[in-house]
Amino acid sequence: MKQILLLFFLAFMVTVLPAQEREQLAMAQHYLNLQGEVCLRIPSGNPKADFQTLNSLVVIDKITDAYFEVYANKSQFEAFLKTGLQFEVLIPASMLRQPVMLTNTRLKDITSWDFYPTYDEYVTLMQDFVNDYPGLCELVNIKTLNSGHKILFIHINNDLSEEQNEPEFMYTASMHGNELTGYVLMLHYIDYLLSNYGTDERVTNLVDNIDVWINPLANPDGTYMGGDNTVYGAKRFNANGVDFNRNFPDPDDGPHPDNKVYQPETMAFMDFADEHHFVMSANLHGGAELINYPWDTWKKLTADDNWWQYVSRAFADTIHLNGANGYFTDLDNGITNGYAWYTISGGRQDYMNYFQHCREATIELSTEKIPQASHLPGYWDYTYRSFLNYMEESAFGVRGVITDSKTGNPLKAKVYIEGHDLDSSCVFSSLPVGDYHRLLKGGTYKITYSAKGYFPKTITVNVTDGKATIQDVKLELKTGVDEQFARLITVYPNPFQNTFIINSPSKIEHLEVISSKGKVVLNQIGISEDIISIDASFLPSGVYFIKLFTKNSVAVKKVVRK
Repeated sequence: MKQILLLFFLAFMVTVLPAQEREQLAMAQHYLNLQGEVCLRIPSGNPKADFQTLNSLVVIDKITDAYFEVYANKSQFEAFLKTGLQFEVLIPASMLRQPVMLTNTRLKDITSWDFYPTYDEYVTLMQDFVNDYPGLCELVNIKTLNSGHKILFIHINNDLSEEQNEPEFMYTASMHGNELTGYVLMLHYIDYLLSNYGTDERVTNLVDNIDVWINPLANPDGTYMGGDNTVYGAKRFNANGVDFNRNFPDPDDGPHPDNKVYQPETMAFMDFADEHHFVMSANLHGGAELINYPWDTWKKLTADDNWWQYVSRAFADTIHLNGANGYFTDLDNGITNGYAWYTISGGRQDYMNYFQHCREATIELSTEKIPQASHLPGYWDYTYRSFLNYMEESAFGVRGVITDSKTGNPLKAKVYIEGHDLDSSCVFSSLPVGDYHRLLKGGTYKITYSAKGYFPKTITVNVTDGKATIQDVKLELKTGVDEQFARLITVYPNPFQNTFIINSPSKIEHLEVISSKGKVVLNQIGISEDIISIDASFLPSGVYFIKLFTKNSVAVKKVVRK
């Protein structure tokens, strides 16, 4: 019904507008009927054409001093028309030229990745990787869409049989179905890792030490909108006319920031992330040439802004050393904070960083969204070293295994840096291995490891850029601790200067004062008192835990010395 009303509305507008505007409206109607979306260029001189207004109506794709470029589905376009703003309809990026398509070619016969695959050829290539490199990779389908298209990953690991003490890393590309540079580059990248494993030392080390997941095509319905045999006619949105890079839960704006139900693609990626423990990832796009780091939704910076600038600068500078003059130099010479560029809500980057504790950036690979196929090998040569560098960063920082001190069993524990972590920047160890990976810029950090039912432990760790600092941690179980009894005990003053008093409803027979590193620094036995004064003036400032024993119970209280 809404579509019929829109058609009547557009037909009415065509009869009353000046000729040039009628022509633009007719073009918009044509592309909306053909693709379910339209790309508009809107001059920025009109006071009504401000970012906030447009961002609430349409999907902003590009901003310059002179104009906005935006995408709109049918309902968004109808709402936009009510503003009365002038616009120019742009020819879809996928219809600027006929693409060179690959058909009926096997992986072993490819010598130059200068093509776009048909959908069936894409599926064949992904299966060929597994057939040609058995035991080194597997093909994983995380979702079959209603169209029959699949969201496919290649999982690369030197041991696919069990989880290891390794960071999980993810590359995904082309969640906007008409931004296809990353699509082909990620197919090429999979081939590069697999074909060089065992002969190239760096590639071998990466595959041996990182659990790699690569999804070359996140939006197959959008990419093959024009039919499975061509990417001509590819569109940005998914089959439902939704930009699912605005469809994820948002740290600031909460669930459903675009007021739409979660799309099948969105749900598939969220479920996939929940099933894994990704340490670092990147989402590959097109339309600009830069690396965009979080936040997109907040003006404030992340806890690890210095690390993000370091990693992003390395990515861009490596391209500058190997790429064409002027390539990858947008904004701050190829890098930007997301909010400083333009803010969005519901992006996957912020979802991964905030909700999944994973460090994800957005990489814009080419100004042209669908470059000539003959240019793709050039983009590969410019970027592949940066892809390797970025992935390698996931193995650096502080890492180790967290276990129970008595049994040696792995634990799921929180890894938190006091005075540094904020906005969900802490990380957690992962079962069944108990491994954790905290990516950090070089420096000295006090890291606290904590798990439910265990005494926390704080350790000072020195981090060096480009290296891994191994810090395994054993946590002591609070054996037999009575939490209800502990709530009846008071410790004051807290924080204390030199002395603190313990007031207990039952007589204390024995107590231990334990440092944040797990060391017993004071041990008193044979007490049999319910009010105890403790001189702790010999202790350095910091956090301590008092373990209190009565005849029938054990309690733990936290105390801080100033």
